[in-house]
Amino acid sequence: MGWEGWLTVLGALLATTSLALGWAPPDLALLSVLAVLLLAGVLPPEDAFAGFAHPATVTVACMLVLAAGIRETGAVDSLGRRLLGRDGAGNRALVRLLSGAALLSAFLNNTPIVAMAVPVVTDWARRHGESVARLLMPLSFAAVLGGLCTLLGSSTHLLVAALAERHAPGLRIGIFEVGWLGVPSALVGLLYLWWAAPRMLRGARSAPPAATSARAYTVRMRVADDAPIVGRSIEEAGLRHLPGLYLVEVQRADQVLAAVGPHVRLRAGDRLLFTGIVDSVADLRRIRGLVPDEAAAEPLQAHPERHLVEAVVGWGSPLVGRSVRQSRFRTRYHGAILAVHRQGQRIDAKVGDIVLQAGDVLLIEALPGFVARNRHDPAFALVGAVEGSRPPRHERAGWALGILLGTVFAAGLGWLPLVTATLLGSGAMVASRCLRGEHARRALDLRLLLTLGASIALGTAFERTGAARSVADTLLAPAATMGAVGLYAAVFLAGSLLSSLVTNAAAGAVLLPIAASAADASGVPLRPVVLLVMVSVSAAFATPVAYQTHMMVYGPGGYRASDFARLGLPLQLLVGVVAVAVAAWRWPQ
Repeated sequence: MGWEGWLTVLGALLATTSLALGWAPPDLALLSVLAVLLLAGVLPPEDAFAGFAHPATVTVACMLVLAAGIRETGAVDSLGRRLLGRDGAGNRALVRLLSGAALLSAFLNNTPIVAMAVPVVTDWARRHGESVARLLMPLSFAAVLGGLCTLLGSSTHLLVAALAERHAPGLRIGIFEVGWLGVPSALVGLLYLWWAAPRMLRGARSAPPAATSARAYTVRMRVADDAPIVGRSIEEAGLRHLPGLYLVEVQRADQVLAAVGPHVRLRAGDRLLFTGIVDSVADLRRIRGLVPDEAAAEPLQAHPERHLVEAVVGWGSPLVGRSVRQSRFRTRYHGAILAVHRQGQRIDAKVGDIVLQAGDVLLIEALPGFVARNRHDPAFALVGAVEGSRPPRHERAGWALGILLGTVFAAGLGWLPLVTATLLGSGAMVASRCLRGEHARRALDLRLLLTLGASIALGTAFERTGAARSVADTLLAPAATMGAVGLYAAVFLAGSLLSSLVTNAAAGAVLLPIAASAADASGVPLRPVVLLVMVSVSAAFATPVAYQTHMMVYGPGGYRASDFARLGLPLQLLVGVVAVAVAAWRWPQ
């Protein structure tokens, strides 16, 4: 290995240290190393930047768009209830999440599975006051564990099987044969995650924000006549676990239900009085069939881009001293006032009867352009949009789910390459109007994509400089005289280390011929060595850059690299012990 290889190893060590100690974000750390390798001539420009057009990077970008379509249509809510349950019990939700992700990933590519689940889990955790950090990393790890169980669980398995057949033409690896090692490893790994994730991951169960905090509003909502929540209980409709929101009463004809229990069933026309913070008020708009009681006229209601805006009434505003009804606010400003916050006071009057005062904060349902039109209007001291407050396009939820499932199965069953399937799926989301083009562009996480592209380029440097082969040779050379168990352990160790430096496919391609030669030299059966190569290069948990699904949960979970090492390194060792032990028992020599 020349100086280029040593420089690559040094760069990787510095990037890993930076991630572990939090010196720099992953994208900056890896891009800095890439810049050094480019400047030193270790990588030519076409190789340095090829990672940003790599199929893995394009696939993740397309999956972000698909996930945004699921979120924008409100399909995320029904998926969350089915996947994680309604009761908000963290342990039961974790069991459902781990088992579901592992089972699906055994037969389908884990990247779209994780991409589909991230917005579902994030939304469910926020609604139920759970720490999302305790769910997203286990989700990614479970998906990887499930992929260990069959040959279809990872494209890397198929690559290693093809390379093994080229080395030994008579060797055939069956679809379920890797399950000899993968299934016991997955079962033990899932039990470990169920026990360890709540204890090792940062962030205790987050308490819901108090409804008495700044800018708490009292909002009246009505159950529409054709609402799907008619006949459901308060809890079944998802109105009980919204953080920072309290259902004060239900008005039903001339009857007022002041003590609203979770089992009270909703009827068409019920008027619900809530008090809560603005983010939770925005959540109410995502519940299908729940509409503002005194909101905008029909044109405003029908516009797909209506959203919430907060505006502070200025001291010289023409609105001061007038009731909302007298101000003709909807006609003048093309928006509807849903609630008024006044210095922490609860205003029980109907919105139309509230006499506005200077300093009142108005919660407004507005059409696009409201903020731009009124930013400098003297009637308002301050105007700002509420992020994520557009109501979902529920009528498109079926289309979004169909597109997502079609993408997953087209790729999982081998009808289309994964990158092709996801590219077509993301385009279908926009073409079917489940997602607008501008929202699809916003869904692209630039930092995530830069990190993936730079990490792929770093892996290319390991391959081109011979550093990856040197690592494999160094680890496997002493194992030839250590018998079957020694060789099995060395193969797993080499695969684990290589998969942290290069892509899983590259690690398998580098390791397989070296491991096969070591098996031939020591008289150890080739079949278990091939299976161990598959498991070792796929079971990568110790660093966030070791697997693309880890990077997909890195940002939303608020993790550090040390979190992956704390939970993932013991898991990787545990999988190694189980896989090597089973291989030694099944193929002793």
